[in-house]
Amino acid sequence: MKKSETQLGAIYAGLSYFLWGLLPIYWKLLNDVGAIEILANRVFWSFIFMLVIVLLTRKWGLFIRTIKGFAQNKKQLYALILASILISINWFTYIWAVNNGHMIETSLGYYINPLVSIILGMLVLKEKLSFYQYFSFGMAAIGVLIITFSHGKFPWIAIVLALSFGLYGLAKKLINVDSSVGLTLETFVVTPIAGIYMLWLFINGTNSFTATDWTTNLLLMGAGVATAVPLLYFAKGAQKIPLSLLGFLQYISPTITLLLGIFVYHEHFSKVQFVSFLFIWLALIIYSLSKTKLLPEKGLKWSKGNI
Repeated sequence: MKKSETQLGAIYAGLSYFLWGLLPIYWKLLNDVGAIEILANRVFWSFIFMLVIVLLTRKWGLFIRTIKGFAQNKKQLYALILASILISINWFTYIWAVNNGHMIETSLGYYINPLVSIILGMLVLKEKLSFYQYFSFGMAAIGVLIITFSHGKFPWIAIVLALSFGLYGLAKKLINVDSSVGLTLETFVVTPIAGIYMLWLFINGTNSFTATDWTTNLLLMGAGVATAVPLLYFAKGAQKIPLSLLGFLQYISPTITLLLGIFVYHEHFSKVQFVSFLFIWLALIIYSLSKTKLLPEKGLKWSKGNI
C-alpha cells in the first residue's frame, strides 16, 4: 500500500473518531427532547440520508441485490436484524446517558469496548489470544471492579455500551456487505418502528419534531447526517490503514468525550474513577502494543483450552 494512501486513510479514520468524540455536544443541544424521540429521529433520518447516498453513488443495484441475497442466506438476514437491534440499543443508551449527566461513564464504555471484542473473538470466533491480551483484559476488569465496589453501583451504562457495540461488530462480521449499503439496511430494518413511534407522538400531541422551534427540527433531521458522516469516513479510512493503527486511533473518541465531561460539562471525576481509568488505560496500552508486535511473545500463546 502506498504511503500517501496510508496517510489519507489515517486522516479519514482520525476524523471519524474526532467527530464521534464531539457527538455528545450535538445530543446536549437536544437536551429538552426525550431520548427515545431523539433515537427515532436518528434512525429515520439516517435511513433517508443513506438512501440518498446510495442513489448518488450509484449503488442502488447493489442495494437491491443485497436484499435479494438475504432470501438465500438466512444467516446474513438474522445477523442484519441483530445488528440493527444492537446498534439501536447502543444509540439509545448513549443519547440517554449523555443527556442525563453520565458522559464520563460513556467514555468508559468505549475504552472497554476493544477488550470486550477480544473476549467475544475468543468465545464466539475461537480466536487465539496472546498472554498480553489476557493480561490487558484482566487489568480492565480490575478497573471496572474498582468503580463497582467504591460506588456500590455497577457501571451498567459503560457495560451496555461496550457489550452492544462489541456484539454489533461481531454481527457485522457475519453480514460482510458494502459499508454504505450495510448502514442503509441496518437503519431500514428499524425505520418502520421509528416511523410508527414518531407518528404516535404526533397523534398524541407529545412530539418535539414539527411542534417546536425550527432549530430543534433541523437538529433532529440533522441527526441522520451526524450519524452517517463519521461512519462513512471510518469506512474509507479502515480500508487504507493497518488494523494496528486503527486500534490506536479509536481511543481519540472516548478521550475527547471524557475531557468534555470533565472540563466542559463539569461532571464529577473522583480519585477512585481516576484510578479505575488508569487501570483501563494501561490495559489498552498493553493491548495496543501487543497488536503491533512490539511486545515479545516468547511462546505465550493461549487459547480457550489452555485456561
